[in-house]
Amino acid sequence: MGDRSRLAIVERLSVSPCAVGELAEVLPVTRPAVSQHLKVLKDAGLVSDATEGTRRIYRLNPAGVAALRDQLDTFWSRALAGYAATANEQSDNDQEPS
Repeated sequence: MGDRSRLAIVERLSVSPCAVGELAEVLPVTRPAVSQHLKVLKDAGLVSDATEGTRRIYRLNPAGVAALRDQLDTFWSRALAGYAATANEQSDNDQEPS
């Protein structure tokens, strides 16, 4: 998700499923580049695809997005706990008599 194009693809797919060509029309990258980004997102479990006629339609994978959110929530909780521990330690040090 650190790549701007991948983030843009995920944002677009959060609105509605679409084909590679539709994604390429709204992104500043080539159609083959969009396909490569979709492959990475699919391998990560964030995107799924299905054939509809002659087109392959991509959509967000709700289970993959939920797993990513859980992971981010875990990181965020750890970061906040670390910050709180550091702040409490600093506060305790400031209150110790000299």
